[in-house]
Amino acid sequence: MHETTVLLIELGAVILGLGLVGRLAGRIGLSPIPLYLLAGLAFGKGGLFPLTASEEFISVGSEIGVILLLLLLGLEYSASELVTSLKTQYPSGIVDFLLNALPGAVAALLMGWGPVAAVALAGVTWISSSGVIAKVLTDLGRLGNRETPVILGVLVMEDLSMAVYLPLLTALVAGLGLAGTSVALLVAIGTVGIVLFVALRHGRLISRAVSSDVPEMLLLVVLGLTLLVAGLAQKLQVSAAVGAFLVGIALSGETAKNARSLLSPLRDLFAAVFFVFFGLSTVPADIVPVIVPALILAAVTTVTKIATGSYAAHRAGVALPGRLRAGAGLAARGEFSIVIAGLAAGVDHRLVPLATAYVLIMVIVGPVAARWTEPAVRRFRRLLARSPSSATPEAVPQQTEGAPPAVPR
Repeated sequence: MHETTVLLIELGAVILGLGLVGRLAGRIGLSPIPLYLLAGLAFGKGGLFPLTASEEFISVGSEIGVILLLLLLGLEYSASELVTSLKTQYPSGIVDFLLNALPGAVAALLMGWGPVAAVALAGVTWISSSGVIAKVLTDLGRLGNRETPVILGVLVMEDLSMAVYLPLLTALVAGLGLAGTSVALLVAIGTVGIVLFVALRHGRLISRAVSSDVPEMLLLVVLGLTLLVAGLAQKLQVSAAVGAFLVGIALSGETAKNARSLLSPLRDLFAAVFFVFFGLSTVPADIVPVIVPALILAAVTTVTKIATGSYAAHRAGVALPGRLRAGAGLAARGEFSIVIAGLAAGVDHRLVPLATAYVLIMVIVGPVAARWTEPAVRRFRRLLARSPSSATPEAVPQQTEGAPPAVPR
């Protein structure tokens, strides 16, 4: 009885605290993710108020949070949208991967963390935060801008890539070796292909079978199906998160829309618990030794994301101001970087602290860059145009051979 009482008190305090910091983040116009992480650091080992009774419950809740994050992400897209993006945006996706994954991989190798940690840190620096970026675009009133479809196209490519990357990382972390990793990768690619094919051909039938006019029944069926598929995917070393993502893709139309509205509050609750748990698993003192690498990675990958978005927008024929907005709009990292670091937490004890510091930086830098990069560049170009060195020298009359000298007027 005493343990249950302590559990309820701790959970109540944590959830109430998350609600308060979430409201504070909304007031100051920031994503709540950094505040959730800081709350986790405060409640974890080495923090101000370490939790004891509720840590196991929060651990399970964090797993559900990851599953719901990926399920809701899958519900945002139809199979036809994913296939179209794959056909049209793959050059931008390749550039995005090369420019943003390589800095993380190189940093891990330079620090001597090994190849598996390099793959993990590459994912941390590669994947942008769809949630933070969507909020920033809404807040800035840019949803109707010409560059916004470009930003969304790059995000779709990243999200689809996660369906292959996460199983690869899971297999590497599990130490399956070359043969086991190859099999897991083939299973993941095959599963994604089958789900896309079935969703394209029979998506309406699947949605009709799942659909219900009673919200309670729809919630129970979709949530139960998602957890079941996620568990089976985990058993097959495909990653529970990818299983949830594929369930979301398979549903479409009115069913997907209704499921989104029902599951969004649950997603928000358990996602907040997930960020808190990630903070709980990080000792604040461990962040200090990796703060310099985190700052360097943040600076480098902000520039590379701006370059990525500019390239993608250039391919779409967007003018320079729109290219800058597209690039800066992609800078934020958040939930997926944390998911990746959480999967690879056992590879190196410095990976989670570095990812925590990196996300704390990028989830603040991203919205700032989105708001000010294009105006700052525009102002800089105006200053250059006004500077004396940029003034055109006064034309000197040219004397033609045999002609009398020009007389000034």
